[in-house]
This record gives sequence, structure tokens and C-alpha cells, in this order.
Amino acid sequence: MYQNQNQNQAQTPNFGAQQQQQNAGAQNQNTGRSNRTVVPEAKGALNQMKYEIASELGINLKQGYNGDLPSRQAGYIGGYMTKRLIEQAERSMSGKA
Repeated sequence: MYQNQNQNQAQTPNFGAQQQQQNAGAQNQNTGRSNRTVVPEAKGALNQMKYEIASELGINLKQGYNGDLPSRQAGYIGGYMTKRLIEQAERSMSGKA
């Protein structure tokens, strides 16, 4: 099985230098994602928003370690945070407060 994979890779056509550079650039962009706050001054506001959303959703989010929180619930919190941040950005772009 392992030998077959190596043979398949050897048969893959060369995309050319330009395509390889584009692929490398895309990989570099993906590795740039992390849990870093882009604007450090907003960290407190984001944390407050996180706890407000968790309480609105009825999720018991405590200060500190939340490793026992199921992924689904953590995803709900992050999803609603993203939704709310996009709504705020759209409002500010449209000129409505």
C-alpha cells in the first residue's frame, strides 16, 4: 500500500513554478491563523462578549479552564461572536450606529 502511494505521487504531473508558488503562498496564509487577537486593546471587550453570549445561550462558561466544554457548545459561542462582530462591522460601514 505504501509503495502504491509513492508511485502515485511520482506520476503526479508538475504544475510549474508559478502554480507551486501559489500553493506555497496559500499554505503560508493558512499557517497564519491562530488564537491571537489582532488588536490587543480589544481583548477585554472580546472576552466580555464571549461571556455575554455564553450566558444568552445558557452555556456555563467559567473563568479559566473550560476544557470540559463540548466542542459543539464552544462552537456556538464562537459562531455567535463572529455573527455579532460582522453585524457590528456592517452597521459601522453603512453609517448606522
